[in-house]
Amino acid sequence: MNYFSIGFRNILKNHRRSLVTLLSVGFGFASISLFAGYIKYVYSGLAKQAIHGELLGHLTVMKQGLRTEGRLHPAQYMFSKEELDRVMPILRKYPHTRLVTPRMSLSGMVSNGTASTVFVGEGMVPEDVKKLQGDFQRKLSGDLKADNPIGVATAEDLGRILNLKPGDSAALLVSTVTGQANALDVDIVDDFNTGNVGTNDKFLYLPFDLAKSLYDFDGAERLIVLLDDKAFTEQARTELTAQLKQAGFDVELKTWLELSSFYSQVKRLFDMIFAFIFSNVFIVVVMSIVNSMSMTVVERTREIGTLRSMGLRRSGILRLFTTEAFMLVVLGCAGGLLFTLLVRLAVNSAGITYTPPNSSNVVSLMVDLDVPRMARTFVMLSLLGIAAAFFPARTAARKCITDSLGHV
Repeated sequence: MNYFSIGFRNILKNHRRSLVTLLSVGFGFASISLFAGYIKYVYSGLAKQAIHGELLGHLTVMKQGLRTEGRLHPAQYMFSKEELDRVMPILRKYPHTRLVTPRMSLSGMVSNGTASTVFVGEGMVPEDVKKLQGDFQRKLSGDLKADNPIGVATAEDLGRILNLKPGDSAALLVSTVTGQANALDVDIVDDFNTGNVGTNDKFLYLPFDLAKSLYDFDGAERLIVLLDDKAFTEQARTELTAQLKQAGFDVELKTWLELSSFYSQVKRLFDMIFAFIFSNVFIVVVMSIVNSMSMTVVERTREIGTLRSMGLRRSGILRLFTTEAFMLVVLGCAGGLLFTLLVRLAVNSAGITYTPPNSSNVVSLMVDLDVPRMARTFVMLSLLGIAAAFFPARTAARKCITDSLGHV
């Protein structure tokens, strides 16, 4: 017996009910797929923003305890020049390493000569900034000039507060590693938007050598490692940690995912929203399939009795109805997939933009294809669709043949 052929004819025979079920499955599948594609695009963009826009790289190497005791005794938890000469070759020899660059964080006061405000700064090697940025389009960090050792880049709102723009001069006042006051005049060579309203009024980037001079320390606070691909992050952390500890360094390696609190917060939020939407859509779709198949089985009780009297086993009855339910899910998901592709094409071509919460950058509304989630959704719908047909069909198949034939 060709169960698929019979199932398809039964779907056509009950075309109105089948159409409602197909629409329910199709739109449900499309809703889940579109939102899954949207958050996949968001996650991809946030990951790229953290690694290349915020210049976190893939791994950050620091001495154990830097983020706790390091604030009280900074010199003990920073890499000296001699230690850098031993650590950096180990990191650079790793097969997937593209770049290793030192970093120095510092904070203090910035003044335009008449007014001043607090700043948070990052010292980095100017030549390495472009390598870290890669092909990231949005400018979340300033462009430092290799030929200007005292040139700094200020966040836009910080520059606006002090009326500083590229070409102006300013003064930085910080505490050295021993707690002494140190001040230097600097040139403003660039401005940038951090993409976060909480940091756009206090952040600046400065050359690494200038940061060392201000902090009065010949070394580095931490090292940034850029890999070939973020897929190697966990593997690289495990292997490099072992190599560095074998070399006698008590270090910890943090991934970009651990250091980017914004990415983690947004991901948790979207995961909860997706779970909520998925649950609601799933319940509606499953109830539609259950209702359709229950009514179909009840209406076809006499047909079941006839088939049983002709020698079809109970397992054959179950196979017939579960095949029909599976075909409904397949056809509905196929229509949902087509609808998803059309809507995705329309949205991606429309050029829609918006400003996310707590952000000062405009981003594009785009939809990706999250194939793994789409596949899992199809499998779950298929299993529940089959289950929705299995139980009422089993009940009907267990009826006495004479009772089934006399059913009205």
